[in-house]
Amino acid sequence: MPSPLRAAASNRAVIVLAAIVLVAVVAAAAILLLRGGGGEAETEAPQVQQAEEKFAGTIKIGASLSLTGRYSTEGTRTLAGALAVVEWINDNGGVEIGGKRYKLELIYYDDESQPDRVIAIVEKLIKEDGVKVLLAPYSSGLTAKAAPVAERYGVVMVSHGGASDKIFQQGYKYVVQVLTPASRYFQSTLDMIRKLDPDAKRLAIIYKESEFARTVAEGTREYAEKLGFEIVFFESYPADATDLTPILTKLKAAQPEIILGGGHFKDGVLLVKQMKEVGIKAKLIGILVAPAHPDFYKELGEIAETIVYPSQWEPSVKYSPENTPPGYEWYGPTIEEFVEYYNRVAAEVLGKPDLGLSYHAAEGGAAVLFIAKAIEEAQSLDPDRIRDAMNKIRIYTFFGKLQIDPETGLQIGHEMVVAQWQNGKRVVVWPEVVAEAAPVYPSPVWWED
Repeated sequence: MPSPLRAAASNRAVIVLAAIVLVAVVAAAAILLLRGGGGEAETEAPQVQQAEEKFAGTIKIGASLSLTGRYSTEGTRTLAGALAVVEWINDNGGVEIGGKRYKLELIYYDDESQPDRVIAIVEKLIKEDGVKVLLAPYSSGLTAKAAPVAERYGVVMVSHGGASDKIFQQGYKYVVQVLTPASRYFQSTLDMIRKLDPDAKRLAIIYKESEFARTVAEGTREYAEKLGFEIVFFESYPADATDLTPILTKLKAAQPEIILGGGHFKDGVLLVKQMKEVGIKAKLIGILVAPAHPDFYKELGEIAETIVYPSQWEPSVKYSPENTPPGYEWYGPTIEEFVEYYNRVAAEVLGKPDLGLSYHAAEGGAAVLFIAKAIEEAQSLDPDRIRDAMNKIRIYTFFGKLQIDPETGLQIGHEMVVAQWQNGKRVVVWPEVVAEAAPVYPSPVWWED
């Protein structure tokens, strides 16, 4: 029996009952969205509980997500993206195993962006809630805390927000990734700059002290040197910094033409704001993570203009069933369907109708798709069979290509794009084949005589 997801690009039916049940359960639990029944699953049969009549049972996915704390901006959008795909899958027939259909259920807790809570939550999800597959927390640091726990219990965990290459150099068997690795984040940006300005040389790299940002910085330096850039500044700032003026004064003295760096949302906003205050001039500034959020422009206004950022995904990048590359299979909702479900989940389930889209939402949704596809291919919830199935998956989704390196679990299929704030909007400017507009270069906001 073919999976209902494979033909669902033409299926637009929305099952209202699933949404009503979901909202009712949310109202009954402040932190936990869908509290699954206890009990262990058979290794060769799905772990299920009674569900709607059309479903044979329920498959539970567990998640530790940052709904408060320093990663709340990213974590809340990740949750909405994951829930959107869970609802879409359920509305389109669920996950097929052995000729029967099973509903997906997401069980999650707020880790408050705290490493100790991540460890406790992951253990609770496995030991008490009985989940057999996990979404990793947001950020490389928190994912690094969760990974050994998942490995110890032999539970497959999909990283959607932990891009650090180091996580996948530890020999973990059960940890895999859906986003482009951190070491490659700024490669497309550097390629764009080299094409636009072959004579640009002086590059500054400034980054937050975190595993993710450090890996991005080191990968950027290595690739930049291969392209002939001169690294005139390479320094980090504390993760909890509230005043970056001293380090930015040093950066200004280095007289870079190009500045790349950042870390996450809050420090990224501070970094750009204080660059302007210090009077830094550059032809182009590229910042991690923060510019991908609609709140970035709300916080900074015109200062945000022409800032570029590497993006895992943008709503305007039109991946579709019609342009599925050879060797890949289309799977899951279209971009339009994902956006529709995301907005509905944000408004009806999370009570945040103005949540706004970022690539973090798409990563969360892509992780759910990768899990669903692997379960269907494995025809089981046995962790080893799911992990083996993941090695063979080559799918094309609203998020783009998904394919992992079988040995490490590192994502090798997905590709980054470069976006830029232009006239108060985020637009894709690179690569040229998917660009909505030409990049503004050199920046009139940041480069002044």
